[in-house]
Amino acid sequence: MGKTIEITSPEQFSETLKDSRIVVADFYANWCQPCKQIAPFFERLSASLSRPMVATFVRVDTEGEGSKAIAAEYAVTHLPTFIIFRDGLVVEKVKGANPKQLQTVVENLSSDIENATRGGADAGSSSSMAGIAWKGADLPRGYTDISNSVDVRGLELLNADETHFSVRTLFNKNKPSALSKDKASSNEKDWVESDTDEQLLLYTPFNSAVKLHTIQITSLPPTDEDDDEVPMRPKTLKLFTNRPHNLSFDDAEDIDATQTIEIGENDWNSNGTANLGLRFVRFQNITSLVIFVVDGAGDSDSEKVRIDRIRFIGESGEKREMGKLEKIGDEPGE
Repeated sequence: MGKTIEITSPEQFSETLKDSRIVVADFYANWCQPCKQIAPFFERLSASLSRPMVATFVRVDTEGEGSKAIAAEYAVTHLPTFIIFRDGLVVEKVKGANPKQLQTVVENLSSDIENATRGGADAGSSSSMAGIAWKGADLPRGYTDISNSVDVRGLELLNADETHFSVRTLFNKNKPSALSKDKASSNEKDWVESDTDEQLLLYTPFNSAVKLHTIQITSLPPTDEDDDEVPMRPKTLKLFTNRPHNLSFDDAEDIDATQTIEIGENDWNSNGTANLGLRFVRFQNITSLVIFVVDGAGDSDSEKVRIDRIRFIGESGEKREMGKLEKIGDEPGE
């Protein structure tokens, strides 16, 4: 019914994730023999299950000039790797040329594909979570954006003004509206603000153990210096690792943090982003992170802090090896 799409740029991939409810991506390389062996099987799945704007099968050359950034974005370190996206979010990964496993995973989506075909491919607000993520600062060399490893279903943000703001907004992949010509409407504010005072407690679980190297925080409060109610940027952060649930504010004040960070005025770049390096040895094998915003920066009378975006930079899952991508299923006897 459909034809597999060859992805040649991050922009094309982002549009595909926004336009199709389900996307099945085959990450391959021309030198990878197992990739070639399973390619005909992938094409058969594509032919039988592709549906316009509902289910799309794509191939991504991990060494292509315009597509290698996509492999880096999703931390593809083995070939072939198949990633299944639903509403722009990663829901499954299959590593290796394993037709039975791939078929099982895809067939589990078949009912979703049929339901979406009958009901229409309305991705709704989920489009903000799709595509290649906007970044407010350069990535440290050798590390990638692993924000896709966040389990958004388990996010919890305490003392946020929940009237207009959603915690998932922090991991919205789009460029902040404060940096765009199109400003968010009053009902679609793409940032969060604290409520009764400047403190916030964010609990972030991860889908798998990760290694955290850097946190990038974007804060873009308005620049009206005459308005005492303008929210502040965060100043002091306390980080707590591998907690089973969020802390209370009293506990966050009393417990020794894994790391405390003071953000200075000069740490914010032109995109309103602070690049916060972590003590890497303390952030290995991380399954959850609590970020406690202790206070805000500035001398105004405002008691609110604003955060527009958060990005986690590091290594997801298993440790990545340098050099060529590892081939699976190419050992003797396989």
